[in-house]
Amino acid sequence: DPRRGGRGARIAGGEQDDKRDGRAGQHDAAELRQWGGRQMHGLIVREVGRADRAGPWQEGRSVHLTLTPVAGAPSVRPPQPGPAFQEPSIPVTTASASAVPGNPASTTSRAAERTPAVRLEGVVKRYGEVTAVAGIDLEIGDGEFFSMLGPSGSGKTTTLRMIAGFEIPSAGRVLLHGRDVTNLAPFERDVNTVFQDYALFPHMTVGQNVEYGLLVRKVPKAERQARVADALRMVRLEGYDRRKPGQLSGGQRQRVALARALVNRPRVLLLDEPLGALDLKLREEMQIELRKIQQEVGITFIYVTHDQEEALTMSDRIAVFSGGRIEQVGAPAEVYERPATRFVAGFVGTSNLIGGETAVAITGRAGLFTVRPEKIRLGDPETPVGGDEYAAPGRIRSVVYLGPDTRYHVALDAGGELVVTQQNLATSSVEALAQQGRAVRLVWKRQHHREVADATGASVAPRREEES
Repeated sequence: DPRRGGRGARIAGGEQDDKRDGRAGQHDAAELRQWGGRQMHGLIVREVGRADRAGPWQEGRSVHLTLTPVAGAPSVRPPQPGPAFQEPSIPVTTASASAVPGNPASTTSRAAERTPAVRLEGVVKRYGEVTAVAGIDLEIGDGEFFSMLGPSGSGKTTTLRMIAGFEIPSAGRVLLHGRDVTNLAPFERDVNTVFQDYALFPHMTVGQNVEYGLLVRKVPKAERQARVADALRMVRLEGYDRRKPGQLSGGQRQRVALARALVNRPRVLLLDEPLGALDLKLREEMQIELRKIQQEVGITFIYVTHDQEEALTMSDRIAVFSGGRIEQVGAPAEVYERPATRFVAGFVGTSNLIGGETAVAITGRAGLFTVRPEKIRLGDPETPVGGDEYAAPGRIRSVVYLGPDTRYHVALDAGGELVVTQQNLATSSVEALAQQGRAVRLVWKRQHHREVADATGASVAPRREEES
């Protein structure tokens, strides 16, 4: 209630213990989270969250509401769960009337006010004459699912190890929530790491594996048991505490490793290709599971992978690494749809690169351009071209039938080759394969035609790159 000013608020025993003017009201976490969008005293609840974002809704955690003034809004009290209910007096952050959900300026302003969970300043790592990381500046937001994507040897894992404390930078600084931890040991940092090989103790039960870190820290037994049960619940492994790792599937063992990291309640969780050893179907299931868990616990996840699909599926933002440097940082859709460099265009998904004389023939100007295969329409040579489209005549050189999709390799009359991917909505394999040798016109919207930086400075015909 902004009329009374902000008061301290905390979760006590799983409920909201709200103290105002000597009176106490009990509200559980679910009720608090459901206040999003409610109007109270001419204000609308725009955001409900933990003030410290350091962990799940649990005992001792601070909470806050972000309220936006609404002109002419009625004064409406939240639903009353019982006699003990009191209107919440939670620390309030007021915003201008224009700061509404979905307003990019509002989101940017709030993000700028928060201290990043991780900040890298000019970080360099050398091994003798080899430079593994060549000067990285990066900020990762609190509560963000951030992926480091790149091929082997790109520097992503070395960067993760410097954040964890397993490697010391040759130059630069590593800061966690504003604190310089560059020269601190791993156990002195509020982070935990989940590795690809799980690193579970085979002679211990699941419960003993999860509580091991708490034992080392001399956490009392009753608290250990409660935190282990909570961690296993988060990863959907209730009732598995007495089993041994050898009695679990690969996906279950990975979730045990995740629970063992989460039980320590780190502010940042580092994941080094944790799904790399799983088969495709299980890996896809775990991608969804990991994202759900991250959203539930609300802590920062930093995920290292060479798999573009993993990064695109789970991440809030992605940093694409190459040669010890970051080529591009952005949201998954931005990195995929608007690649900044030739490397990003080729590494993230399949891309057509158009340059040299071919680019001049198609677009009327020189440069290096990219267009995704799924954005191109395959038509007859007489297919009309709109004013907002580019077109290129050619002939289908080869056809690759992929089940749900078919990939066409088209040799252009202007030189070079483009790849076109089409969904098989009404096309059989026989019909698709029969297209080989057919003369076609490729058409695509100009908005999908992106100019990219060519780090090599080369002027080349179209090139196609794909990461298997």
